[in-house]
Parts: sequence; C-alpha cells; structure tokens
Amino acid sequence: MDYEDQLDRAMDETPEISSTGERFSVPDAEVRQEGKMTVYENFKATTDTLNREPSHVMKFFQDELGTSGHIDERGRARLKGEFRQDRIADALAEYVDSFVRCTECASPDTRLVTEQGTTVLKCDACGALSAVPDL
Repeated sequence: MDYEDQLDRAMDETPEISSTGERFSVPDAEVRQEGKMTVYENFKATTDTLNREPSHVMKFFQDELGTSGHIDERGRARLKGEFRQDRIADALAEYVDSFVRCTECASPDTRLVTEQGTTVLKCDACGALSAVPDL
C-alpha cells in the first residue's frame, strides 16, 4: 500500500467533526418569575464558566437592568422586577463582550486586573490590555 492509499484510508476512517470549533460556550440563562422577582437559576454556573466573581456580574446586571437584587444562599441571582429570559440573555451577552472576551483576539482566556488604580482586562492568550467600563 503506497502513501496515497494509506492517506485515503485514514481520511475515510476519520470521523467527521460535528462541533462548531467554539470551545467557549456561555450557558443559556435559566430565568423564572417568582412574584415580583426574577430568579436567575443557573447564575453560579454562569459565573463559574465566565471565571468572574459573582458579585461583579451581579453589579453589572443591576446597572444594566436598572434594578436591585442579591445572590441567595444557593448561588442564584434574585433581581427585583420582572425580566424576560431574552432581556437577561442580552445583558449577559453585553457582560461577556465588555468584561470577558479580549478586544484584540476575542479569546475568553482573560482576567480582570488592577493596573495603576484602574481595572483592565488582561488577555492570557495574546497579552493585550483593554480598558473596561467602570461599575
């Protein structure tokens, strides 16, 4: 068997890759209404995926949605008011764009650091530093 035959055989036996190639996936927000409160059920899982402090994400949600809220003992975000799932999803996407993804390479491998008294987004992939909005 020559090289070309071996290569054809290997390509035939290689399974198709079905993923989109995206290794970073933010969980969909699981939101439900509880009286006049909106409960973000998987808030803890989301902040763990984003590798951000829950209090920072919560502060952003409060500012973005114009409401008050708190994180309960089970790690759920409880927001005062009624917010639909798509509104929470939009706010989460805005947080990811502003505080998670690198502005240079779009990598999610970033962290918030303080440099000269200012919080900036530092990318662990390309080393870029980006300004982030104040909360």
